[in-house]
Amino acid sequence: MAAPANNGPMTVLEILNRTKIFFEKKGVPDALLDAQYIISHGLKMKNRMDIYLNFEKPLTPAELDVLREMVARRANREPLQHIIGDTSFRGFIIKCDRRALIPRPETESLVDMAIERLKNVEAPFIVEIGTGSGCISIATAKEIANSKVIACDISEEALSLAKENASANELAAPQLAFAKGDLLNAVTAEALTASGLAADQKIDCLIANLPYIPDSEKGKLQPEVDKFDPALALYGGPDGLDLVRSLLQQTQGRLNAGAPILLEIGSEQAAILKDEAVNYPWLEFAGIHKDYNDNIRFVSYKAK
Repeated sequence: MAAPANNGPMTVLEILNRTKIFFEKKGVPDALLDAQYIISHGLKMKNRMDIYLNFEKPLTPAELDVLREMVARRANREPLQHIIGDTSFRGFIIKCDRRALIPRPETESLVDMAIERLKNVEAPFIVEIGTGSGCISIATAKEIANSKVIACDISEEALSLAKENASANELAAPQLAFAKGDLLNAVTAEALTASGLAADQKIDCLIANLPYIPDSEKGKLQPEVDKFDPALALYGGPDGLDLVRSLLQQTQGRLNAGAPILLEIGSEQAAILKDEAVNYPWLEFAGIHKDYNDNIRFVSYKAK
């Protein structure tokens, strides 16, 4: 990103081309797309398509300084969402940083699954385990009428981010509350009464996107994940399913009859969980489900 040979001001088109080539050399996936997002954000454009209306615009030294810093961070494989500062999840703006995983578009299907299964439940009580950024709980609280949601995480840092996102999306207790703890142990009588629920209130829908990557994958993931995502949110034991199994074991007596359990998992783990469903006789294995890209990504259970 040095100054052009003629020493004239660098234009938007020149910076776009140079950034794309630089990203390609650094192995950045989607080099052109990321270059567009960084330039449009750094130059405070309304959207990345505005780049093409401003190709000949000369850049000031101050603008170049802003872009240089952002480009260097992305070349170091820092996630684009961390650099820009947020992402969209079902149209809700979710702040992103190192405290939690970046919301993935594929995960949006979990909210659709919850909406479908709760359409005949009046004022449903929903619990999310491992809320991270809070995106799933925020979307369900916003999109499911008269719902009450408790979002849980074992990480104080993740909960602090989730609370910031809830506030930014104009959500607060009792509609959306937060609880710190290990899996369902976080949903204590105190947490329930603080949300205006009975101390023995049973759950109408349980949602979890828990760490499910096998420990053997440590150090083998993309740099964006390996270097910048919290390890606590990634790895789930030898086959990745330790936390999922622990959560399922905790569900006995905690859900209303017919209440769904919706879990995001790795595609190769769905068959394992189906085979192991006999270990939870109070639950019925309800299905293996695909995401928007037609990849197996979810399993569901139903409380008996």
